[in-house]
Amino acid sequence: MSIVRFDNVDVIFAKDPRAALGLLDQGMSRDQILKKTGQIVGVEKASLDIDKGEICVLMGLSGSGKSSLLRCINGLNTVSRGHLYVEHEGKQIDIAACTAAELKMMRTRRIAMVFQKFALMPWLTVRENISFGLEMQGRPEKERRTLVDEKLELVGLTQWRNKKPDELSGGMQQRVGLARALAMDADILLMDEPFSALDPLIRQGLQDELLALQRKLNKTIVFVSHDLDEALKLGSRIAIMKDGRIIQYSKPEDIVLNPADDYVRTFVAHTNPLNVLCGRSLMRPLGNCKRVRGSVCIDPGDDSWIDLAEGNTVHATQQTDLQSWTRGQAVESLGRRPTLVDAGIGMRDALQIRYQTGNKLVLHDNQQVVGILGDTELYHALLGKNLG
Repeated sequence: MSIVRFDNVDVIFAKDPRAALGLLDQGMSRDQILKKTGQIVGVEKASLDIDKGEICVLMGLSGSGKSSLLRCINGLNTVSRGHLYVEHEGKQIDIAACTAAELKMMRTRRIAMVFQKFALMPWLTVRENISFGLEMQGRPEKERRTLVDEKLELVGLTQWRNKKPDELSGGMQQRVGLARALAMDADILLMDEPFSALDPLIRQGLQDELLALQRKLNKTIVFVSHDLDEALKLGSRIAIMKDGRIIQYSKPEDIVLNPADDYVRTFVAHTNPLNVLCGRSLMRPLGNCKRVRGSVCIDPGDDSWIDLAEGNTVHATQQTDLQSWTRGQAVESLGRRPTLVDAGIGMRDALQIRYQTGNKLVLHDNQQVVGILGDTELYHALLGKNLG
């Protein structure tokens, strides 16, 4: 079950959106509707599903509708037409049609938000800022103190707990905002360009910290960004938006390898594939490799074969001809022979292993061989071509 689901959502910034909605149905563009009615189309026919525990990045240029869509989730923007379902305790609550009491409950219990401009209260200390939402929830003081101490430690700000926001750097202020959202213990975390105002090095550090936190906490995060590199680094899936519409919603490697149209293709043209692509998205699948009975040809050039046992696992007699590599292992320790690696290997690691060993990589998923990765596949990825 999706934890958040947009179903043909339109957002019109007007008291009475009916005129704009009617023109949308006639096929008029956002600009045409603005000239004719003065009404702004923020989002048009947006449909997407966000699964529990993933980071969904809404990405696009300024005015593309990404923040407008995000703010529908906690009711800061009103859905003019369509449905927006948020899962809560096994039920689907339609934010577009829920009661005021349900919306308040979702904002205080289910959904938390981190703002671009931090939105810290300058007269309160770090501790008091983080505790503010818990007070709104009516939590007892002892429980609030425990939760605040946990989140301070989580974001590395324990020693700054009694400081005011103006005594902190921009990156530290953003961590206070993140800790405040995490203290609410909401399963859904909304982040509206939270790092865009920060220096590049601080920004990269906070991106790494967010990914580390996500591995610990497994929240569902909806993250807005106008930076494709940031989106590709953070996103489990990415929705690229233009003029209020979702142009493509895919995994990062699919965005790079299979752009939906010229607009997306232009976006990804200068992306470094080493930071995005993995072995599974590049490999030549086992079914496309030459096979004779239980043997698979991994390199026709030197007539190199491996024997596979039942279930496409590596045959015991083949172990001496293959070496294994796991994440974190020094590539320099590998010899000049084929290497068995996890199918999720990053392209950067794959290139280093290929260079070090002079042989192709054999990819496995839970010890089941699934494909081969060699020069052809790696070159195609670097040149931005689809193997098809």
